[in-house]
Amino acid sequence: MEKNTNRFPMSQVYGFLLSLILTFAAAGIALKTSLSFHVVMWIIGSLAVVQAALQLFMFMHVTEGEDGKAQVINIVYGVFCALIIVVGTIWVMSFGMHNH
Repeated sequence: MEKNTNRFPMSQVYGFLLSLILTFAAAGIALKTSLSFHVVMWIIGSLAVVQAALQLFMFMHVTEGEDGKAQVINIVYGVFCALIIVVGTIWVMSFGMHNH
């Protein structure tokens, strides 16, 4: 049976609205609360991870397709590359000046 592709994409609208809510929640927490810097950073980081997962499922169509295993491998590889870049950048910026 063929899917109806002419309907309005409500799931994308819901994903967009949820992304906006998460963004405004992070901004509100950062600007309007008196929490410590570290707590605010952990909350913003957690909301960012939730928003990234939301966008993967709502906009990137991770659950669609016949070969779900390849999509999971690609996502794991992308997360691995991002972690290497972020951790490597922090390491170089923190400890790279000790040789001078």
